[in-house]
Amino acid sequence: MSENPDYSFFENVIKSFDKAAKFTKWDPGILEQIKACNAVYRMRFPVKLDNGGIKVIEAYRVQHSQHKTPCKGGIRFAAEVNQDEVMALAALMTYKCAIVNVPFGGGKGGIKINPKEFSAYELEKITRRYTAELVRKNFIGPGTDVPAPDYGTGEREMAWIVDTYSSLRPGDIDAAGCVTGKPVTQGGVRGRREATGLGVFYGVREVCDIPDVMNKLELPLGIVGKKVVIQGLGNVGYHSAKFFQDAGAKIIGLAEYEGAIWKEEGLDVDAVFNHRKDTGSILNFPGANNFEHNSEALEMDCDILIPAALENVINVENASRIKAKLIGEAANGPITPDADEILIKKGVIVIPDMYLNAGGVTVSYFEWLKNLSHVRYGRMEKRFTENLNAHILGQIEELTSKKVNERERNFILHGPEEVDLVHSGLEETMITATHEVMAVWRANPQIPDMRTAAYVVAINKVANSYAELGIFP
Repeated sequence: MSENPDYSFFENVIKSFDKAAKFTKWDPGILEQIKACNAVYRMRFPVKLDNGGIKVIEAYRVQHSQHKTPCKGGIRFAAEVNQDEVMALAALMTYKCAIVNVPFGGGKGGIKINPKEFSAYELEKITRRYTAELVRKNFIGPGTDVPAPDYGTGEREMAWIVDTYSSLRPGDIDAAGCVTGKPVTQGGVRGRREATGLGVFYGVREVCDIPDVMNKLELPLGIVGKKVVIQGLGNVGYHSAKFFQDAGAKIIGLAEYEGAIWKEEGLDVDAVFNHRKDTGSILNFPGANNFEHNSEALEMDCDILIPAALENVINVENASRIKAKLIGEAANGPITPDADEILIKKGVIVIPDMYLNAGGVTVSYFEWLKNLSHVRYGRMEKRFTENLNAHILGQIEELTSKKVNERERNFILHGPEEVDLVHSGLEETMITATHEVMAVWRANPQIPDMRTAAYVVAINKVANSYAELGIFP
């Protein structure tokens, strides 16, 4: 969050929306409906702390759009949570879901606490009471509004939510679908934890495989050998860095709130992660150099910059010093609209957050479908696929009188596990979304950047949904 009291994240989202709306054919009234938040629920409730004191908790749930139901969006625990932020993130969820063809409206939730200041038992009481408040106002349910983890929350909190919901809605056979990001034992899906970071990798990789984009940036095709800087080593930043590294990219800079490090020859992401676990900081990693200020990592000379922390980190003050040619927004709103204008003039291509970090909601959609179907992905087809592949392989070896080596044999015979199908579905989603956005951008030379093109895609899809429902003539 910005410390500037005049800064409005929601107004910045509206600015980007209005910038794109000029390139659509829709009536101004329809556009007003699309960008407005349909429902904002602000609540306050008391919780008894371990020391016997009472703490009044401020919390929110915003349902931005019901053009498709249920609404979908994470719940964050952070001291900076406020209504403006939650409204902005809910709006981005609407557009994000539309771009990646996930049939949800946008929602978002937040509890204004620093989770580090509370015990696990206190956090459980806060989470369960918050869930009860949502149930009371019908702001949660598998067909109404489906939360998920966000900043400061994870599988543990989602397990508390589904347990509380189930106890308040006994007999609801689809109760597990009231929230996603759950532990696998509680109806979660394999592959959810790394989903956002993997989606970021798939999206950036696809852009790096588009010849006209790479020619414009004067970069070679593909990920291999590209110099990457990642800001944020949380769940999204770590997995993004890991997938880039495994694909042959060179991670030359890593930044966290306590500091930043760099190494021109490349950093080992897992080694840095373990160093931070052991010492509490990424600083003083053996063989690497420390930056004096962690923000300096954003200004490194690199091919790809991945801001994967909180919003507003690239702004009018530092945008002119950004040297990356390609920026992948893994975080929500890391670049302000004013900074966007500066980057456009510099020729930097920004892959926007509103679809690039949609891996989480895409896999959440798969989890929701799993909960409604009550069957694990891969259970129906895994053995059939393995038996069929074994038969085909046997026939090929018999006809050619040659044996396939052990490594290739295992690959061919492998039947899809749940995680394989989830990753495959996510890859297909990100590739399709990338090309839909690029097609709109190419079709209209007046569209200045990829973010505006993404908004155009989202606006058209949401408006078409309203039109098909007959809400507008």
